Amino acid sequence: MIRKRTNDRSVNRRRPSSLWKNCTTLRSLKQIHATLIVRGFHSNLSDLRELVFGAAIVVPGAISYALKLFDEIPHPDVFMWNTVMRGAAQSLEPRNAVALYARMEETEVRPDKYTFPFVLKACARLGWPRMGCCLHGKVVKSGFLEGNRFVRNSLIYFHANCGELGVARRIFDGIEDCEKGDVVAWSALTAGYARRGELESARKMFDEMPEKDLVSWNVMVTAYAKRGEMGEARKLFEDVPVKDVVTWNAMIAGYVLKGSHKEALDMFGEMRRAGERPDEITMLSLVSACAELRDLEVGKMMHQSVLEWSSKDLGVLLGNALMDMYAKCGNIPLSFDVFRSMKEKDVSTWNSIIGGLAFHGFVEESIDMFREMQRLKITPNEITMVGVLVACSHAGKVEEGRQYFKLMRDEFGIEPNIRHYGCMVDLLSRAGQLEEALEFIKGMETPPNGIVWRTLLGACKLHGNIEIGRYASEMLLQMRHEESGDYVLLSNLYAWKGEWDGVEKVRKSMDDGGIRKAPARSLIGVQ
Repeated sequence: MIRKRTNDRSVNRRRPSSLWKNCTTLRSLKQIHATLIVRGFHSNLSDLRELVFGAAIVVPGAISYALKLFDEIPHPDVFMWNTVMRGAAQSLEPRNAVALYARMEETEVRPDKYTFPFVLKACARLGWPRMGCCLHGKVVKSGFLEGNRFVRNSLIYFHANCGELGVARRIFDGIEDCEKGDVVAWSALTAGYARRGELESARKMFDEMPEKDLVSWNVMVTAYAKRGEMGEARKLFEDVPVKDVVTWNAMIAGYVLKGSHKEALDMFGEMRRAGERPDEITMLSLVSACAELRDLEVGKMMHQSVLEWSSKDLGVLLGNALMDMYAKCGNIPLSFDVFRSMKEKDVSTWNSIIGGLAFHGFVEESIDMFREMQRLKITPNEITMVGVLVACSHAGKVEEGRQYFKLMRDEFGIEPNIRHYGCMVDLLSRAGQLEEALEFIKGMETPPNGIVWRTLLGACKLHGNIEIGRYASEMLLQMRHEESGDYVLLSNLYAWKGEWDGVEKVRKSMDDGGIRKAPARSLIGVQ
């Protein structure tokens, strides 16, 4: 909070030095900014430094505001340049850090030893090796590499993450004996090996480390988890002296990636018992596990955990994940409730609700949501159009489906892919327009796959069209002659029409090809 104004101007002059420490939101940041302007501090260099620091570093998600604020400062000093670059480098748009450095080069302000590490970090995140190598040259030319751990470790991190492991290793090997124990340098190179898939080299570096920090432990646990070696990951996890949320997340995400969803939920239970507070990444992994398990009750518990963990509004990523989870569990009303509760939505949010409604039979509601999306001028993408076409297919809205398919390219600039073509074939086939469906397939710009021909063949059985069914079957068997289900579909079509000679021919073809029908199975979930 901003203290009540006092008549003592000297007190006012000292107050801004601690204002940013109480600043945790964008709103409070703007209040402090306004107060500084009203009280005449906008021209005070030290106050501006603290304001820039608060916007770029202290307040989460305020980097856009920091950039606008920075543009209004007539003559920023090197501290301000570095502060904004630092904030931009660790934001969702690290390219802004590189752009700032390019602007700085055109001014009289010269980079110092703190400038390059921030820009190198941005280049590493962006995967821009050429730009980073240019910066490496400037570092050497400026003399900042010698005796500067911060710059040296940033170069190791950059080259290791961009795949130049040989360069990173040479820099590491050039470290003076008195600095060989620099744990940051060891961790940076170890992480580089791990991220590039050279897990054996990473493990060798890890085992040789004179001292291991939490970053290096997390790097190795994450590397084994990503490769699916959860046994080795678990062994390392148990040996970590002090775990943080990143350590737990690595294990939970690893189990989810491997498909061991129950183990992921069990790990979350251990995490809670250990007193570790989950973050957004934790909950995203767990909600994904519930979606794959199709476990609605556990999914509801995870939703409650999300609400307990986050006191703020439901974020876009978590909201989308919860919507997807409820849709996969078959509870569209709860998915819709999440959609309505989200204050911020992106195109994936709309895709989730449109697709979820369509695939669960709420076709009118799905199409209504797409119309609402258009009304709000939110540009759809190719996934959106799959959901819309599925809704039209399930509702038998052939003419609307044709119009939306045409709109894809004409209005939204979306080139149809095989999924869109498949939806159109399904739409026409369900409506019994088999001749048009066949002509549509023949005119496809993308070669039809087995799913497209199988869709047409299945519709031929439904509508009793032997001729087109036989042709679809021939095309299908040319693509995958060992799939017993394709033969069975054609055999059932002949049987439905009473053409038993055709049934016999299909069965003989299966016998001659050594193809056996896979036995059916049923699964029953108990408790």
